[in-house]
Amino acid sequence: MPSGDRPRVVTVAGPTAAGKSALSIALAHELGGEVVNADSMQLYRGMDIGTAKLTLAEREGVPHHLLDIWDVSVTAAVAEYQSLARAAIDDIGARGRVPLLVGGSGLYVRAVLEEFEFPGTDPAIRARLEAELAESGPAPLYTRLSGLDPAAAEKILPSNGRRIVRALEVIELTGAPFTAALPDPRPYYDAVQIGVDREVAELDERIALRVAGMWADGLVGEVRGLTGIREGRTASRALGYQQALAQLDGELTEEQAKADTTQGTRRFVRRQRSWFRRDATIRWLDGASPNLVAAALAVAR
Repeated sequence: MPSGDRPRVVTVAGPTAAGKSALSIALAHELGGEVVNADSMQLYRGMDIGTAKLTLAEREGVPHHLLDIWDVSVTAAVAEYQSLARAAIDDIGARGRVPLLVGGSGLYVRAVLEEFEFPGTDPAIRARLEAELAESGPAPLYTRLSGLDPAAAEKILPSNGRRIVRALEVIELTGAPFTAALPDPRPYYDAVQIGVDREVAELDERIALRVAGMWADGLVGEVRGLTGIREGRTASRALGYQQALAQLDGELTEEQAKADTTQGTRRFVRRQRSWFRRDATIRWLDGASPNLVAAALAVAR
């Protein structure tokens, strides 16, 4: 549809455990909004405890879109998500409601809000790189990526084999750095972007409490019941789920699994911050402020 016919989008983004979900519910009530999920792991059915997915009661009647759409055996595809999210946003806007794009997956948010076309794929190149990943793990592939495209390596976790493989595939296909495939931002939607963050020490403590709560609430049992998660290249590597699988296999004790998840989440949060802080259009708010909702409403309106 022409850009002038597209709805205005309110985005609530920022690092894990900053308070995005609670704020989005409050904004939805005040603005007449509906939430479109932009957390890549909440797209998976059954991955509830480890992703801090809001329960039906916690959603307080606010409609949520793009939760529980993929089986855990499916590999995440940002291009597919982009299409689904834009369809949901356009439908919400067409019904006179306010679309709220909410989550901490920066690439997913950007793919929706900006003119963003994804490079193609080559099954032969992909299969060869994935075979290397299966045989040797992500470390040698990450070293290769660091040499070919340091800027891309800076944005990808060394343990994220799937994204490393994708970056190397694009480099081989195009003969150019992977970062060259990410265009300069051009808006697809008129968007107001709200960022929620907290002091590092407070966020670290909230992460530790969240991880302890995940195990107390039965994450290991949830993982045990997720048929196909071991075959899922994305789901099996999610923070918390990877560690719970290792605990089930006897590779980690419970305490080691929790500690590894806590440290991994803290590292991930720092990368989230780095990603989102590059966007000068985001209006940052303190998630700990008692006036958070009022401040967010002032920005959104």
